[in-house]
Amino acid sequence: MVSRIKRLLIGRPMKNSELEGEKLSKLKALAVLSSDALSSVAYGTEQILIVLMAVGVAAAWYSIPISLAVLGLLVILIFSYRQTIYAYPTGGGAYIVAKDNIGVSSGLLAGGSLLVDYILTVAVSSSAGTDAITSAFPVLHDYRVVIALIMIVLLTILNLRGITESASVLALPVYLFVIAIVVLIVTGFIKYAMGGAQPVVPVEWGTAANNVSLFLLLKAFSSGCSALTGVEAVSNAIPNFRAPAEKNAAKTLIMMGSILGFMFLGISLLAYWYGITPSEKETVVSQIANSVFGRGTIYYIIQGVTALILFLAANTAYSAFPLLAFMLAKDKFMPHMFLVRGDRLGYSNGIIFLGILSAILVIAFHGNTEGLIPLYAVGVFIPFTLSQLGMMIRWIKLKPSGWQFKLLINTIGMLTTLSITLIFIFTKFSQVWSIFIFLPLVIWVFMRIHRHYNQVADQLRINIQEDKIQVKGSTVVVPIGGVTSVVRNSLSYAKSLTDNVVAVYVGFDDESIRKMEEKWEDWNPGVRLITLKSSYRSIVKPLIKFIDTVEWKKTETDHITILIPQFITKHWWQYVLHNQTSLLLRAYLFRHKDVVISTVTYHLEK
Repeated sequence: MVSRIKRLLIGRPMKNSELEGEKLSKLKALAVLSSDALSSVAYGTEQILIVLMAVGVAAAWYSIPISLAVLGLLVILIFSYRQTIYAYPTGGGAYIVAKDNIGVSSGLLAGGSLLVDYILTVAVSSSAGTDAITSAFPVLHDYRVVIALIMIVLLTILNLRGITESASVLALPVYLFVIAIVVLIVTGFIKYAMGGAQPVVPVEWGTAANNVSLFLLLKAFSSGCSALTGVEAVSNAIPNFRAPAEKNAAKTLIMMGSILGFMFLGISLLAYWYGITPSEKETVVSQIANSVFGRGTIYYIIQGVTALILFLAANTAYSAFPLLAFMLAKDKFMPHMFLVRGDRLGYSNGIIFLGILSAILVIAFHGNTEGLIPLYAVGVFIPFTLSQLGMMIRWIKLKPSGWQFKLLINTIGMLTTLSITLIFIFTKFSQVWSIFIFLPLVIWVFMRIHRHYNQVADQLRINIQEDKIQVKGSTVVVPIGGVTSVVRNSLSYAKSLTDNVVAVYVGFDDESIRKMEEKWEDWNPGVRLITLKSSYRSIVKPLIKFIDTVEWKKTETDHITILIPQFITKHWWQYVLHNQTSLLLRAYLFRHKDVVISTVTYHLEK
C-alpha cells in the first residue's frame, strides 16, 4: 500500500544511466534557478516603501534612487558570480570558494548561512505567495498558514519526482509571470505618459520630508536588497546544467540578471508614479495592477501568476539546498544521508529535510513574510561577502591573465556586500539578532559531525598487513518464553551454527520454573536449558545479568551470539500486541554489549 502511494506521488525509480537526461537546458534552468530572484520583484519595492513610509508619504520619491542603487549592486553581483562559475565549474558557490581560499571555518560560515537562507527562501516564498492570494481574496486571510503549508507539501512532492520534471512544471508559470509583469510595466508606463496615472497622494520629485536621515535611507536600501536573494543559486547548481555546464550557467545568470533588473526598476517607478503606499491587506503589485487595469480579468491574471511565482520561488531552494548539503556531507560536515540519491536521482533526503524545516518556520512565524525577510537577506549577504573575498584571494594567489580586472570586480562586490551586511545588522538588529546565535550553533554542529566521522574512521581503520581475521568458537544464547514453534525454529537455526547452544528461561516463581523444566525434559530438544528466577518481575534484567556472565567467561575464546526468537504477525496492527520484551532486550544489547545480536523470525499465517 505504502509502495503504491509512493509510486503514484513520486513516479517509477530511475536508473543511474538516466542521470544525464536529468540535466537542465538554459531555459529550464532559468525557470528553476531564477524563480527565487525573479519573484523578489513582488516584494522588493514594497520593503523599501515600508521603511520610507515611517516618516510620511513625502519620502516616497527616495524609493527611485534607492532602487537604482540596488540595481547597481545587482550588476556587480552578476559579474562577480559569473567569474565564480568559470573558476569553480563543479558548483558549490560561496561554500567552496570560501573554504578553498579563506579557510574551513569561513567555508562553513558561508555554507551554514546558505542552508539557513534556503530554508528561509521556502518559508518566505510560500508566505509571500499566500499574501498575494489573500490580497485578491481577503476572505482567505485567516487561512494563510494552512495555504502556505499545503504549497510546501506540493513543492516537496514535485521535487521528489526529479529536477527535470519540476523544471517542466515550473517553466510555464515562471515565464507567464515575466510576461505578466512586463505587460504591467509597459502598460503602466504608457498610461502614465498619457496622463492616465492618478495617484491618491501625488509626491513630487525632491519633495522635502521631515526626519529623513542617512540611517533611514540605509535601512530602506538594505530592505530593497532583499530583491537580490537567489542570485547565487546558479553558481551553486552548475552540476545540474547540460554540457558545457559552466557556459550555460553563465548565460543563464546574465539572462536572470537582465530580467530581474528591468522588472524591479519598472515596479519601483510605477509605485512612485501611481502614488502606491504599502498596506497590510494588499500588496504593492496588487495596488499597481489595480491602478493600471482595474479589478478586471487582467488584474486577477497578474495576481494569480504573482502568487504562483512566489510559491514556486521556493523551488530555487529545492534545487540548491540538496546540492549544498551533498557537498557538505561529502566533506563530512553533514550526515552521510545527504549523499544518497533517491528513486528519481535527486538528493531526496535534502529535499524532505528542507520541506520539514521550512514548514516549521512558517508555523512559528504564523506566515508573517515581513518578519522573515530580514533574516532571509542577512543569510544570503554573508555568503555574498565571503564569496567575493575568496575570489579576491584566489586572483591574488594565481594571477591568471587579466586578473587585475577580475580582482577589481570582486573587490567592489566584497566592499558593497559587506556594507549591506553591516547595514542590515545595525539597522535591523532587533530582527536579525537570532542569527548570531543560530549560525555559530550550526557551525559547531558541523564541526562535531566532522570530528565524529574522523573518530569513527580512525577506530575502523585496519592495518592490512598485520590485522588478520581471528577464528574463534561460538556460543549461542537463545532467550525463550516457552516451548513453541517459534522456539523450535530458533533452536534449529542455532544448532546449524554450533553445538554450543544454551536456552535461557526467566520465571517469576518456583512453580513456573518447575513446569518449564519438566516440559523441556519431555521435549528433549538436545539443548541445555538454564532457568533464572526474577524476584522483581523483570525478564530483561536477569537475562542481561546472565549474558554478562557468559560474555565475561567466553569473550576470549568464543563469539557470543544472542539469538532472539520473534514471530511476525500477518497484519501490521497486530505487531504492537507482541514482541515488547524482545524489542527492549535488543535495544539494551545494541547500546551496551559487545555481542552479536540476531533475530530468527517466524511468520504467522493468520
